[in-house]
Amino acid sequence: MRLTHGIHLAYCTNIHRGESWAETFAALEKHTLTVRKRVCPDQPYAIGLRLSDAASRELAQPTVMGAFKRWLKHHDCYVFTINGFPFGRFHGTRVKEQVYSPDWTQPERLAYTRRLFEILAELLPEDAAVEGSVSTVPVSFKGFRLDDRAERGARDHLWSCVDFLEQLSRRSGRKLHLGLEPEPCCHLETTYETVRFFERLRTDRPGDLRLDAHLGVNYDCCHLAIEFEPPSEALERLRRAGILISKIHLSNALRVHPTPETREALRAFVDTVYFHQVVERRADGEIIRYTDLDEALTTSLDGPQMDVEWRIHFHIPLHASPGGGFNTTSDHVAGVLDEVRRQPSLCRHFEMETYTWEVLPAALKQQSVVDQLAAEYAWTLAEFGKRSIVPR
Repeated sequence: MRLTHGIHLAYCTNIHRGESWAETFAALEKHTLTVRKRVCPDQPYAIGLRLSDAASRELAQPTVMGAFKRWLKHHDCYVFTINGFPFGRFHGTRVKEQVYSPDWTQPERLAYTRRLFEILAELLPEDAAVEGSVSTVPVSFKGFRLDDRAERGARDHLWSCVDFLEQLSRRSGRKLHLGLEPEPCCHLETTYETVRFFERLRTDRPGDLRLDAHLGVNYDCCHLAIEFEPPSEALERLRRAGILISKIHLSNALRVHPTPETREALRAFVDTVYFHQVVERRADGEIIRYTDLDEALTTSLDGPQMDVEWRIHFHIPLHASPGGGFNTTSDHVAGVLDEVRRQPSLCRHFEMETYTWEVLPAALKQQSVVDQLAAEYAWTLAEFGKRSIVPR
């Protein structure tokens, strides 16, 4: 939906299963239109589309694309952003490190991303002021251990994507930009690492300002909160470095003190599908990282565990209050929105992204997926409203 200051808000459809275009479209018909009737029945409705590589190939066919564009027009819906992070299957099977593959060292990632932008340029609404964004993997996963040569290959692919986006933007008359999404235990994890990576990109092609227009960051609130980065400092660091905020994911992480009772309760959050990275901050400020929650749960801690905090990469519904010794990082989301109130031009693309609905513990999954999404819209619109940003 459209908000004041030219802001667009959607939920990301990666919450629904859908690897083929037929499955993706079925989810849009069944769930997205139902949510639309609940939260935005009388105004144009924005869709944050997730497309796998297979679905993108199918949608790119002219007859399929034509049918989808007619469907969007019939239901007064529009697409302004695509989640291009998961290349393959994203539900119902082991995802974990596979979600980062192919990474930006591989030509398949470049080809997939280019295809997504070609699709997006077709789907953007007629209003020429609406930009198009795609979010993508944070270059690679640290576990893949890129050496300098591999990273240079990734930078070359990203520059090729910038070249392509500059040409496609001129042809389509639309500003198009790609957002690298920093994530715990990935090649780009913190804003410090992100700034250094962009410095290396600029060194590759000194003075090429197209980078600033077409490549930026997809700022995921859950991910940066896990890194214990205050939002005002993280966003200012990116701003000072001249890095575009392509899109903001409104998302919560779990936040706990790892007492014995809490550790036992956390076992309900362990699953075989996704990584749930853990960043631990000790009383003396030391930071320790674990690639997955089950790994963190095997460790032992000395001293008062209430002096230790764990932040866990498990997207919790924005409106949820887990209780039972659990908290969330919703204060980080609020801090980001405070920055948007101060700088309305900071970012115009916002997406709620609680893709973990299928693996949520039963206590947090008492609603249908539609009810959950409607509740997230209500929470998000209320938070925007507190900052005088409202639907228009």
